[in-house]
Amino acid sequence: MTQLRFETKHIKGANLGPTSTLPPLRVGKGHYTYGFKLDEDDDLLLGYGRNFNFQPYTNQDQYDRANDDLQWQSAVLENDYLRATFVPQMGGRLWSLFDKTTGQDIMTNNPVFKPGNLAGRDAWIAGGCEYNFGAPCHTVFTCDWLHVAKLQMPDGTPVLRMYEFERIRAMTYQMDFFLPEGSRFLFARMRLFNHHREVTPVYWWSNMALPERPGYRVVVPAVSSFSNAYISETERGMGHVSVPYGHEYDATYPEGIPQAIDYFFDIPKDSRKYETQIGPDGYGFMHASTNRLQGRKLFVWGQTVGGQNWQRSLTSPEAENYQEMQAGLAQTQGECLPCPPTAAWEWCEAYGPIQVQGDKIHGDWAVARKTVESWLADNLPCEQLDGYVKDGKLAFAKVPAEVVRPASRWGALENYRLSLLGQGPMSEHLDFGDMGPEQMPWKHLLDVGYMPTCDPAEPPVSYMVQTPYFELLKTSVQGPDAANWFAWYQLALCYYNREDFAAAKAAALRSLELADSVWGLHCLANCHRMLDDMSVACATMRRALALRPTDLSLAKETLRLFHENRWYKETLAVYASLPTAVQVVPQIQFLYANALARTGAIAPAEEILYKDGGIVIPDLREGEGSITDLLFFIATQKAKAEGKTVTLEEIDIPPALDYRMTAIDKKKKK
Repeated sequence: MTQLRFETKHIKGANLGPTSTLPPLRVGKGHYTYGFKLDEDDDLLLGYGRNFNFQPYTNQDQYDRANDDLQWQSAVLENDYLRATFVPQMGGRLWSLFDKTTGQDIMTNNPVFKPGNLAGRDAWIAGGCEYNFGAPCHTVFTCDWLHVAKLQMPDGTPVLRMYEFERIRAMTYQMDFFLPEGSRFLFARMRLFNHHREVTPVYWWSNMALPERPGYRVVVPAVSSFSNAYISETERGMGHVSVPYGHEYDATYPEGIPQAIDYFFDIPKDSRKYETQIGPDGYGFMHASTNRLQGRKLFVWGQTVGGQNWQRSLTSPEAENYQEMQAGLAQTQGECLPCPPTAAWEWCEAYGPIQVQGDKIHGDWAVARKTVESWLADNLPCEQLDGYVKDGKLAFAKVPAEVVRPASRWGALENYRLSLLGQGPMSEHLDFGDMGPEQMPWKHLLDVGYMPTCDPAEPPVSYMVQTPYFELLKTSVQGPDAANWFAWYQLALCYYNREDFAAAKAAALRSLELADSVWGLHCLANCHRMLDDMSVACATMRRALALRPTDLSLAKETLRLFHENRWYKETLAVYASLPTAVQVVPQIQFLYANALARTGAIAPAEEILYKDGGIVIPDLREGEGSITDLLFFIATQKAKAEGKTVTLEEIDIPPALDYRMTAIDKKKKK
């Protein structure tokens, strides 16, 4: 019989560190832009549902590069053929899928926990399969708990349920995983529910990490793709290319793709929805779904020095390279889909091994696709997946489950808000428990129409920018909250989230008139930043840091802001005032080195950069070019001292410091 058990998972890795107390207001001015080379009938919703920032969540940006012994609660589904291990604390990630018949992992089983700055809240981890719902990006729960529950299907098959209320979209999502007796596939029955009375933009991608091995081919039912090239730190290029030879290489063999790129395959609406990676011997990994999940993607880091450095920064030195196959609701990740009011979107996914005749895969593209589709028809017919969606709706998908471990209580607050409107709960079968301290200010606002008073010296217990609370705040500050700094501050964040920076600035100023606070100053500084009043933004942020110099998140943000405004001397002064524990953090060290170099102290800057073989910045943002920019600046200053000039193509970036996601071919430049 299939087993569902809960165990302690041991792994080496970094300390995640405390979550920031600050709302993530920096997000928004650094978003990349698309350059389009699309046809008039490509029918993409690029930009729809794109979020400005990730409020009301706060960042997870204080992790390190330790190699400590870590323990997590894991959930394991196992039958005679497969063992699937999940980590609910990491957004419900399917950490590994082990094929017991061959004795090997068929997905990337990351041997370490090494966060990197790739997600909406900063911290992100590689490996296994992550499930991304909400705003376009890696899920806000990448390194956070989901509710965990268990139940059974009518035939006794155990079901692992993980679910949450996601506050950016203010919707519930639910994942029911099961592994029937004798099955060679793990199944995931997904459910998104929009309980609102209006259309809501919805985003979903299941991202699977797979070993990137020589001779392994990705097979997908497509003859064309939307390719998303990484042009620069702030630019992406979206175009339509053929598959497999849209570029100068066969894009279905990941190891041969030279640099980082996304391929969003153009899947015909009436075709079987699948994507698989198969080795020379015909053995590999298969993912298939019902038609709701229409998008398929291949992502590679590429073979450049920068791409390889990113791989090592997210896995162990001895681990295999990985690529990602992904499946989503939309055709690309630059778009959401409009979910109708009070609608539930449901689908089923299947994960497992595939074995076919290898020579039929590694040859003609049409033959490879036909071979896979014939295998699917015999081993995983569409009717089976469709049945889990249709028949499972009442059989188990809407049946209450036994809670094993609760997560956040925000779903309880939303259910309470709905009850005040005379409505029922979002999803009666999902247990969100009782409200806790984080929800109390917002329950208070719902109950009596104004916010509680709070100590401005203490961090706010939570944030909320959802429209019903925004409307209540606008009313309350004209009445009982007129002299409440906390209400004005939260209102400022609501305006900021809606990109009304003038109104956000006015509300933040009013909050600061009522009580001086780090939080109000932080918000005001970011308002000035978005209004292009950079000098005032820097001065305001400096005031905030002076009130809370031990706050690592605030120190990082302050020095980044100074860098944007070229406040290099001020950076040196602020750095000298920081506690030693903050000064030694790699990101702070790098920003200090940058200021040293820009003020003429090249040698001390290089000493920081090259110490111990090269500075390692755990929270370097994906695609960020700051290290290259600094090294190029240093090279130009040295050349200038010798009466010479130098271009970026002419300098050698030390391999340990090269994190560029675009390749520079020096031979072609010459």
